[in-house]
Amino acid sequence: MSTLVLMESMGQLVRSKSKQALLLWLDGVREACCLHRVIIYSLRSKQLAIRTGQCFLLNGFIFLGSVFVLKSVIIPALEWILPGHCPQINLQESCSFSNILEFYRFLHAGLVQLFYVFWFYPLYIFSLILSNIWYNDIAKHGFFALENYGAHDKKLSDQKEFQTSQNTVHREKSTDLEGVMISIAEQLYSVLLLTFFFVEVYVTGFIPYIGKALNFMLLSWLYAYYCFEYKWNLSGLSLDKRLDFFESNWAFFAGFGNPCVLAIFLFSPLVSCGVMAILFPLFVLTATGSEADKIVGLPRRKWKGAGLGRVPIFFIADYMSMRVLKLFSLKSRQQMKENKAL
Repeated sequence: MSTLVLMESMGQLVRSKSKQALLLWLDGVREACCLHRVIIYSLRSKQLAIRTGQCFLLNGFIFLGSVFVLKSVIIPALEWILPGHCPQINLQESCSFSNILEFYRFLHAGLVQLFYVFWFYPLYIFSLILSNIWYNDIAKHGFFALENYGAHDKKLSDQKEFQTSQNTVHREKSTDLEGVMISIAEQLYSVLLLTFFFVEVYVTGFIPYIGKALNFMLLSWLYAYYCFEYKWNLSGLSLDKRLDFFESNWAFFAGFGNPCVLAIFLFSPLVSCGVMAILFPLFVLTATGSEADKIVGLPRRKWKGAGLGRVPIFFIADYMSMRVLKLFSLKSRQQMKENKAL
């Protein structure tokens, strides 16, 4: 009898947690799809509108336009100029131009590869570097536009944005040496953490049967963290609080990251890079305007404070990052001892 009661209570607990996770996941998806914030913030900040337009121009018009030209114009033209198959009228007769056709196929493949090497790969690297710089500007201007929500005219909004940026610079200059060192250490740890997590995401894609599902879920968390990291940096939230909040509300961030990752699974790798480069700044702005702490707090009040529990999403990446940092610290100590001995 006690076993039956225990099983019933466990079933009720699982259903309750599943319902709460589903609601938080839906809240995350809804927050990611609030793309109207992009228009609102762009109307408040001219710099934001310029940067967003530049991302669309570079990644949408130039990069994806180049992909379209390659697939729709260049490759069909090369196939017409350098045919790789013999148009046989009588199937019983062998093709008398097999050697020439083999050379045509080799030349066709070589020209396409040259197009990739001298145009696509340099354009991709240039787009990646420039877009990452612009993403930071987009998040900053979006954050300032959110701060200046109460401004009624454009001049006042621009003045407040300028004052806010000046105050930020002043606070950065007045920071003591210890604070600077802590900030540098946090940035280094964050880079290592996300790098190892990205490797973990890549490796899970090769696991049979469940690899694609795990890859999709981990990528969703990765892109959700990327989107919110800009806001957390600007608001001054410490790294340990970010990770605790993220892992404690894993269902919400999984829902937020799912729309971000769909482009990678719906298109070819080359096209998905361009589509993701266009969509990512939009999701950064939706994350900037999201009040995630209030959203995830509503179900907890409804369920009398009961949470889903913390999921150690970054456990492996954290372990590897700490190992690397300890290795570097040991090497630096040994080098200091050797210098003192000399």
